[in-house]
Parts: sequence; structure tokens; C-alpha cells
Amino acid sequence: MEQWFSLKWFGYDMIRSYDWVHPYFLYALPFVPLLFWLRNAFHRKHKQRLVITYHSLKEGKDWLTLLRFVQPICVGLAICLILVALARPQVVSERTDRFSEGIDIMLLLDISDSMLEKDLSPNRLEAAKQVARQFIKGRLQDRIGLIIFAGEAVSLCPLTTDYELLYGFLDEIKPEMIPTAGTAIGSALAVAVNRMRETKGDSKVAILISDGDNTSGNLDPTTATQLARAFGVKVYTISVGSIKRPVKSDTVIVSNALVDESELRNIAGLGNGKYFRATDNKALGEVFKQINQIEKVKSMNVISRDVSDFYRVYLYWAVLLLLIAIATKSTFMANILED
Repeated sequence: MEQWFSLKWFGYDMIRSYDWVHPYFLYALPFVPLLFWLRNAFHRKHKQRLVITYHSLKEGKDWLTLLRFVQPICVGLAICLILVALARPQVVSERTDRFSEGIDIMLLLDISDSMLEKDLSPNRLEAAKQVARQFIKGRLQDRIGLIIFAGEAVSLCPLTTDYELLYGFLDEIKPEMIPTAGTAIGSALAVAVNRMRETKGDSKVAILISDGDNTSGNLDPTTATQLARAFGVKVYTISVGSIKRPVKSDTVIVSNALVDESELRNIAGLGNGKYFRATDNKALGEVFKQINQIEKVKSMNVISRDVSDFYRVYLYWAVLLLLIAIATKSTFMANILED
């Protein structure tokens, strides 16, 4: 606390800055002069007076006669300051701290040969990589990891908040990274669960991007999804590519571009997530926007209050004035010059 005897404590700006804990004591301030008037009125008849004629040695007002008012003024001011102290002036400063709890997100990206189909521009894999990059840019304080799979699953990047590192891994993804043919969805989910099972976050999400059914791997998708659910991992599935239905024709064209939705739907249902279908680039972008809205970062505002009490300043002033009043009570200021 600064020096209490400074006159700045009585400035208008200082008084205005206070928050008063018990402001009703301030309402008694106008009655302090009334108390002195009542005291004077009740005791006027009982005072013994010596009637003499007093002439000032100087022309005009004799300043010595004003000293008799020092003692009652000090007492009056002391009472006022005690009331101010009882009102308990404070300066309260508030600070709002925002705490955010990030989400653990694993991106599971299918890089099998069928992801090179060009029904998305320039192909399914590149479209998925571009939208994944935009999705990562929209996240704040989330830990994001990357898993790629084809005939087997590989953890390409562990959970991290270093998004530049993730962008680098996304740029390097090519189908040749996993030579084993097939689509091991179950294995990819198992790797994701293994990466997130020991994390302490309350929100764990796996986003699976694929265009086909589970055709390889040692673990079936249903078992892997149940495992994810047991560890609190929600699974969102996205099927990319056009869904072609058989058409009667003399010429039968067989294409590996067919998308099987049933497996991905089942996985999303068991994994407490949601299934999405993206038949073009725009639809794929909208899917990630929806997931971005669903899995928002949990934030909490904590308000810190810094309270500084200043009642002691006015109490010290009150004590000082009372001491002055007591010291002058038995002197000429209070007795000899009293008429």
C-alpha cells in the first residue's frame, strides 16, 4: 500500500474508483454536522459564561479565535473517516483467463490403389489430402495424428500439435508407401485405438476416410470399433467416390471405383460417430466442416478477481485526527478562547 498520509486518497478520481462493500455507512455522513448542532443546542443553556468585552488587538478578524474550532472539526472529520472506513472501500480488478481443452484426433487415410480413381479432382487420395489440410488449419490446440492404410496400417505421425509437421507428412503420402494390396480398415482402427488409449483427454476422435470394404488385415472392423468404443474413441467414417449401381447393358464394364457404404455405416454406428458420403470435392469439404462443428474445442472462462482494501488509509487518518483532538482538548484552543 502506498503512503497513507498522501492527500491523493481524498481526490475525486480516487473516491470514484472505489467499490464499496457496505455503502450504507456513507448515508450517515450528512448527519455528522447535525450531531454537532444538536450537541450545541442541548448544552447551550447549561454552559457557564463569563460576560466580558473582548477587543481584538488587530483590525478585522482575529485568527487566534478560529483555533477553538480545531478540536470539534478534528472530531467531526474523524467520525466521517470512520464511516468511510466502515463502508470498506476497495479497488477490484478482474481478469478473464480462457482455458481450452483440446481434442485428440486421429486421421485414418486409405491409400489403396482404388483411391487413385478420378471421380474426385484430381483423384480421391489427393482430394482427401487437400481437405484434411484445411481441416487441420481450422483446429486450435488439438492433438492430431495420421495413420495410412492399404493392405496393412502404418502410423505415419503420432498425436501432435505441430501442424507444420502434419502438413509435411500429408504432402509425402503416396500409394507406394504401402505395397500390400487391400483395405485393412480393422487394422487401421486398432492402430488408432492403440495410439489414443493412454491419452488423458476426454474427447478422442478417429476420422476414417476410405472408399471400400475391409478386404485384408488380421482384425475385423466390428471388433476394432468395439475396442475403440471401450476406450472412449468416437469413430467418424467418410466414404469418398461415386456410388455406381448395376445397369442392364449388352456390354458389362467392371470397375474398381465402386464404393461400398455398408461397412463404413456399421463402423460409424458402433463407434458412436456419424457416417458421411462425399461424391465430389465440394461434398468432401462440407463433410469436414460438419465434423469441425460437431467436435468443437471445449473452453472455460475463469475470472480472477484481485481485491485491494483501502479502509486502513481512512482509519489511520481518523486516528490521527482524534489524537489531535485529544491533544488540543485541554489547551487554550478548547477552553480559554471559548466564549
